[in-house]
Amino acid sequence: MYFEDIKVGDRIEIPETRVDPQEMLEFSKKYNGALMHTDEKHAAASWAGRITSSGIYTFALMWGYYAPRNFCGEHEVAGTHLEMDFKKPVFAGDVLHGYAAVTGKKERNPYNGTIYVHLEVFNQDGELVLTSDSDDIAKRRPGQA
Repeated sequence: MYFEDIKVGDRIEIPETRVDPQEMLEFSKKYNGALMHTDEKHAAASWAGRITSSGIYTFALMWGYYAPRNFCGEHEVAGTHLEMDFKKPVFAGDVLHGYAAVTGKKERNPYNGTIYVHLEVFNQDGELVLTSDSDDIAKRRPGQA
């Protein structure tokens, strides 16, 4: 969608996704070597009591659904900002779902504008496990400037 077509409050639901134990572990071994994410013995003695998902993996599971369906679609220019906040641990077998919502927008120039997107991810118990805020640049409709 063009910048003008995107409205504050627009929302994309992210359907349930199960955290696959093998995929979670492989991701952590490749991209995050922290023992709480890769070593069962270490994790068993930790505060969580078992291996936890890397926050980046948790984010990637949700982003993998959202990104191809993002608010800008073919009129996306670029992402310019991303923040994540890991609220609760995620474990193998958890079932996650969430949503992305437009929380604001601002004209940048005659050619594009910025939209502000907030993402929330919940586990199967309805507990908030991750939030994210990002900025996306969307093209303006030709002739609207």
